[in-house]
Amino acid sequence: MNVKNLILLGSFSALMLTAVSCSNDDDNKPQEQGIAPYTVPATYTFTREGATSVDYSGQTTRLVMLDELGNYIKNAGTNGTVADKTFLSDMYANKNARFTGAGLNASGKQLKDKTAASKDYFVLNQGGGSSAEQVAVREVFENSFADAQAGTQGTTAAPGVAGVYLDGTSKRVFAANGMEPQQLLLKGLMGACLLDQILNNYLSTNKLDEASNKENNTKKILEAGTKYTTMEHAWDEAYGYIYGTDNLTVTPNVFKYWSSYINQVNADADFNKTKAAIELAFRTGRAAIIANDYAVRDVQIAIIKTNLSIVPAVRAVYYLQDGKAKLTAGDQGAKALHSLSEGYGFIMSLRYTNKPGTNSPYFTKAEVDTMLAKLLSGTNGLWDIDGLSPKLDEISTQIATKFGFTVAQASKVN
Repeated sequence: MNVKNLILLGSFSALMLTAVSCSNDDDNKPQEQGIAPYTVPATYTFTREGATSVDYSGQTTRLVMLDELGNYIKNAGTNGTVADKTFLSDMYANKNARFTGAGLNASGKQLKDKTAASKDYFVLNQGGGSSAEQVAVREVFENSFADAQAGTQGTTAAPGVAGVYLDGTSKRVFAANGMEPQQLLLKGLMGACLLDQILNNYLSTNKLDEASNKENNTKKILEAGTKYTTMEHAWDEAYGYIYGTDNLTVTPNVFKYWSSYINQVNADADFNKTKAAIELAFRTGRAAIIANDYAVRDVQIAIIKTNLSIVPAVRAVYYLQDGKAKLTAGDQGAKALHSLSEGYGFIMSLRYTNKPGTNSPYFTKAEVDTMLAKLLSGTNGLWDIDGLSPKLDEISTQIATKFGFTVAQASKVN
């Protein structure tokens, strides 16, 4: 995908919207199909009968749970306490009331059962997915909890030794292979849970249109006790996995996870159409669903898939190159480990991208697994700085080429 296609797709969205909302010309195809002109709001605000019809509370809950998981490991490293793997596993599956946040323990929500669980990839097994992969992916995160425990036993991190390393003012927990369990968890779940649910579940036409969803949406048959149709709610849930913990009422504004990284990618002039394209597509798609305009809805799905998929690609290259710049013999490469771990997690996320028109990821599972294995192929994994730089360049080039940008474009925010 060429970066310019981001702009072209956004323009296509505007053209489709014009077709919906302009004249009463007899050749206006949406009107021939019985679709009345409709307006796309400037913000993601939709109401019915004087009340909001938007609900993504379940997504907000899971994002807050992810916060607590990450902070538990971080605080263990900072405070010199042990990150108990059983405690972390309980948090992941929301068992035994491990959360401190209001309502989390009793929410009935969890992260584990939404990991590698999308309709397209792990129910219909499209995109190369399977139940065996689902089990294996969840085990990766369970193993990261064991690594966090091993790294918080009071030892100092070193090649082949799990422990804590003082990086400036930050105490970071590392596994014996140099991987930072917290970053593998956060960035990995951004892909295996959040991105997979967004692109391959809630924005899947197999999910949106399943059973009688389309008929019920057309007739505006609402879910019991709510102001939304099942299709509207599914679209909102995709939106919530990106923006569900944003807070624009404080200064500075709070953006987390995909919302934050969309902003970081968008800050680069080479990718500065990304944020607007995603936000407009979400608003346009939701308005189209209300108007029963399923053709325009599907165009927006393609726009979101294209633009959101490029975010982990850009950040993976950014962090691999940032890590490469920090590889020094003086500290055995320790200052590079944080960035390299983030890059590793974003490469994991590439497995859950979705290329429009294919219902498959931009990189296959096998290709992603090969990149991940290459990163850790040294005797001491990420600690093996002597042979790591060429690998970082090879993987960066592979990712950049697939998505149609250059390593230089992704390496700096300019």
